[in-house]
Amino acid sequence: MWVTALLLLSFFAGAQNSTRFNIDDATLAQWGKYRPVTLLALQWRPSSESYTYVSGDTLVQVNAKSGAKATLFTLNDLNRVLSEANLRPVRSLAYASWRANQQLSVTSGAKKVVVNVSPLSVEQVISFTDDAAGVDYAPANGLFAYTVSNNLYIQKQDNSSIQVTNDGAEAGIVNGQAVHRSEFGIRKGTFWSPKATYLAFYRMDESMVTNYPLVDVTTRIATLQNTKYPMAGMTSHEVSVGVFNVATGKTVYLKTGEPKEQYLTNIAWAPDEKSVYVAIVNRAQNHMWLNEYDVATGQFVKTLFEETSESYVEPQDAMIFLSTRPNEFIWQSSRSGNKHFYLYNTDGKLVKQLTSGGWDVMQVIGMDAKERTLYYTSTQESPMQRHLYSVDLKSLKVTKLTAEHGTHNPLVNVEKGYFLDVFSSTDVPNCIDLYTLKGKRVKNLLVAENPYAGMDMPEMEMVTLTAKDGETPLYGRIIKPLGYKEGGKHPVIVYVYGGPHLQLVTDTWLGGARLWEYYMAQKGYVMFTVDNRGSYGRGHKFESVIHRQLGVKEMEDQLTGVDYLKSLPFVDQDRIGVHGWSFGGFMTTSLMLKASDTFKVGVAGGPVMDWSLYEVMYGERYMDTPQENPEGYEESNLVKKASLLKGKLMLIHGDVDGTVVMQHSLQFIKECVSNGVPVDFFIYPQHEHNVRGRDRVHLMQKVTDYFDSNL
Repeated sequence: MWVTALLLLSFFAGAQNSTRFNIDDATLAQWGKYRPVTLLALQWRPSSESYTYVSGDTLVQVNAKSGAKATLFTLNDLNRVLSEANLRPVRSLAYASWRANQQLSVTSGAKKVVVNVSPLSVEQVISFTDDAAGVDYAPANGLFAYTVSNNLYIQKQDNSSIQVTNDGAEAGIVNGQAVHRSEFGIRKGTFWSPKATYLAFYRMDESMVTNYPLVDVTTRIATLQNTKYPMAGMTSHEVSVGVFNVATGKTVYLKTGEPKEQYLTNIAWAPDEKSVYVAIVNRAQNHMWLNEYDVATGQFVKTLFEETSESYVEPQDAMIFLSTRPNEFIWQSSRSGNKHFYLYNTDGKLVKQLTSGGWDVMQVIGMDAKERTLYYTSTQESPMQRHLYSVDLKSLKVTKLTAEHGTHNPLVNVEKGYFLDVFSSTDVPNCIDLYTLKGKRVKNLLVAENPYAGMDMPEMEMVTLTAKDGETPLYGRIIKPLGYKEGGKHPVIVYVYGGPHLQLVTDTWLGGARLWEYYMAQKGYVMFTVDNRGSYGRGHKFESVIHRQLGVKEMEDQLTGVDYLKSLPFVDQDRIGVHGWSFGGFMTTSLMLKASDTFKVGVAGGPVMDWSLYEVMYGERYMDTPQENPEGYEESNLVKKASLLKGKLMLIHGDVDGTVVMQHSLQFIKECVSNGVPVDFFIYPQHEHNVRGRDRVHLMQKVTDYFDSNL
């Protein structure tokens, strides 16, 4: 292994002048003063074989082929030309991004500024109002889409604007923003066509959705702030897709049909701009139609293919068209139980499956100019790792391009045949290498030293357990308390999430753990986490085992982790606690109620207590409706099981939580009171689904104190 021995020097052994964390460090410093050294704002310069990064206040360029290094300009240089153009200075070069080979984009106040690099000068200034949001740039013609309140606008290069919608002032109408509560891979609400001739956008009508009351307590008389919150089984919102013609100023809405309570996902444009494709998912979320619509009329053209599932379908990625063969596209699907690539044509015919196996493709990185090779990351090596691979679209030969174990986040320059491999692992805080796209390592650019050298850093170990089915491996992480080798029994805190779309145990620096977990291990706790069935990174089959019975298999696997803990000589079996947030709050409370003889102390943040009170998209995907699955909702309803609580449990909730509304905690507490069961509760005023910013130190001190006092 080429990584130098300095990485091993003192992660598991304290130096003579060792120190420990305080709660501020444990909460805020992981990505602050203890962040591993990196090359800031690392990116490829377009149409070149050079990459750039920020060093101090300087933008540095390096030629990948020759190794020649040069300074492009400094922060002072940039602010000088901005000042000459009567623009506000910027604080850092870290947010400058390449737009073209000779142009960078920076943000100056509410303005987008295009800067020429040589000579350094201001090329263009695009002005937005201060309340503009969701800015979406069209590189084909330099237009910007954005929203103000709930209306959609387009900003031209001459700073004139076009108002695309005008009904956003109506109650419940939202234009140009992410819909369906950002499920199904939806991260934005506008979609430029390839030549930016058209702008597709979401329009969401929430007027039929029940208002849910949130309260602003910062005003002298508390102010009602209603939000639209469709709970499982209730009336949901209705979404449509508009297509705006920039030249004519007219909008056509796609005729996506009935029922209107359906999910419009993964919007994609045909290369010739004549068609728009939408993956439509029914409300039951067990049937998907990939549909084509005519841009000129909005009329339905055809269904290319359908996907169904006994549990749920969950398209997360839009189709990727091949420019050299514009009638073919790549589709990503979990139909086999794992997520893989499929090559289709626009007649809906499957040309071939490109990848297969008991692992997931994770992210498309790019394709070569001739579109013969697809580059992507996947879990083929291990569910805890991410590596860069290529697949030949003709021969289907798969080539692994990264070597060291860990999690790789490659920056690929397909045009010039290089990639920058940015990775970390349980051994390596951060490493950056330059490779060719044939997998040949050119040189190392950076190996970060251990930022915790000299600290009393507890020992961390990755473990593999076997689920009670006798065959499914479960991956866990244990952080052992300082002094565990000296004998004695130590209390345990199980940190849990356990739900879909999140993986806690990864082959990354610190094993994916938060620094707070190491802080607690310094204080003498055993910190343990296991990713149960139902969690992310192991494929649809692994995740969907929880369908219609949330909390059952997840809890079974968490108790497998407890069995492992009880086998360790330094674990005090009578002092086991549990902590988690959101789905982890649901899991924490479930374990405190249903395994009350095992877990003595729990802290549940933003917990789901009754899935019938949770929102439509997520809740119905995993549980169906309360009408369709009354047994599942009854079994997972923790409010009705409050009388089972024996140990010490503290619930924490933000009072304006619009994700897991505070009603969950309040109903559980009411039931505890009715049954004479002690329970603790703490509210964070004006915080949403988690406690962020400086107040998070208060939160983690509160959690720490609760375990210190009771465990």
